Formats: sequence, C-alpha cells, structure tokens
Amino acid sequence: MAVKGSSRTHSHDDAPDTAETFERIAELPDGQLRQALRDDVVRQWLPMSERLALRFRGRGESLEDLFQVAALGLVKAVDGYDPGRGRAFESYAIPTITGEIKRHFRDHMWTLHVPRRVQELRNRVRSARRELSQTGSGETPTVAEIAAHAHMSEEEAHTGMGALECFSALSLDAEITSAEGFALGDSMGALDPGLDLTVNRVTAGPAIAALPDRDRTILYLRFFRGMTQSAIAEQLGISQMHVSRLLSGVLDRLREELVSEQGYRRDDSAVA
Repeated sequence: MAVKGSSRTHSHDDAPDTAETFERIAELPDGQLRQALRDDVVRQWLPMSERLALRFRGRGESLEDLFQVAALGLVKAVDGYDPGRGRAFESYAIPTITGEIKRHFRDHMWTLHVPRRVQELRNRVRSARRELSQTGSGETPTVAEIAAHAHMSEEEAHTGMGALECFSALSLDAEITSAEGFALGDSMGALDPGLDLTVNRVTAGPAIAALPDRDRTILYLRFFRGMTQSAIAEQLGISQMHVSRLLSGVLDRLREELVSEQGYRRDDSAVA
C-alpha cells in the first residue's frame, strides 16, 4: 500500500497522496516490491484518469474505450514521473493523460487520412471558433476572423475548416432530411453502363459503314429498333432462317475485322 502522510496538496480534493510512495519507487531497483508500489499508485489515481476521459465523451468514441486510453496515459505518467523535480504528480499526469487521449482521436478517429499539419490547423481553427463564439456577438465567425484570432493565413484557415469535416462521416444509410424515406446512398451516382456501349459503337462505326445496304439494315432493325428476327424477315420479305444466317455472318465479319485491325474483342452490343 502507498505510504501516506505527505504535506503536499493537490488541486483535486479527493486526489490520493502518493508523494512518498513515488519517492520509494524512485529509490527501489526493479523487482516485485517496486512493481507492487507502482500498481498501487495506478489504482489510486485511476479515478482521476476517468474524470479526464469524461471531458472527451460525445466525440464519436465509446466511454469504455476512452477510459482505457486514459488508463494507458496514466500508466505512462506513473512510469515517467520523477519526484526529484519537485512537481506534484498531478501536474505531470494531467497533461500526459490528456495528450494520450488527444493522440488517440488524432490517430484512430479520423474518417479520412489527414496529414499531421492539417490536423493541427483543424485543432487551431476549432479552438478559435469556440473562443470567438464565446466572446463575440454570437454570430458565426468569418474565415478572416478565425485566421486573425489563430494567427494563421486565410488559406490555412480554409484548410483547417475543411479538415473539420474529415473527423467523422455520415453513414450511407443516413436519412436525407429533405426527402423522407431516402438515404444518403440513394442520392449517389453510379457508373453509367451506357458509356461502354458508346465506346463500342464508335469503335465499330467504320466497319459497319462499309457493309452492304441489306446487312446494315438488318443490324439497324435488330439492335437499334429492337425488332425480332421474325419481324425483320417479314419486313424484308425473306425467311426468318435467312435473317438468322445473315445476322450471324455479319456479326462474325465485324468481330474479325475489329480484332484484326484494332485489337479489340467486343461483344455483339458493339454494333448496337
């Protein structure tokens, strides 16, 4: 157990007095006794680390994870604290724990990968906006006001404000407020399959233009008008079987010509 009785005071009313315990830890060599004292200090200061973690709730991370990150920062503070420098432990532990939590958000909670410099600009812009909102007229501060307050250029302020949107992202399943029943993903476009068809048609164009009139007519009726072989046969006054043979022959010739001259292997939709 930690040795009590030190006259040092702390800003936290319920802060444990572990000053003498830290002095003992500093004097002891590595071993079971030193480890036991260290673990006891960590347990005593754990409530303080959790109070610090509570300051960061509501930012997209679970409270349980925040407690774990704060506890990690506390362990680092206990291991790195040097009582010989004359500072109370809490003055060293608080920035260490807080810094560990902030690093966790910076490294693990960004939806998009953002360079360190942009993250720092984002933090400065965020602080400036908060301070200006508290001291100003209540209106949203302008980019120029934020830049002046944070001692940065307006371009840097724009960059930092843009990074504010990278910290979290809406789910594609999020409902669009202006369109009931529609999700964000419903408003996103997709690749148009007609683009490939257009490329195919342009590629096959010269070869189709060189075909005899009847062959071009059959291709037009089949692929542009969507007519069946029977309907084409009736319009041209020939049998359906004859149309089938003509169509197969035309497609084979086009396919061979395209492959030999341009190196493309297109499907039959190339002539549509």
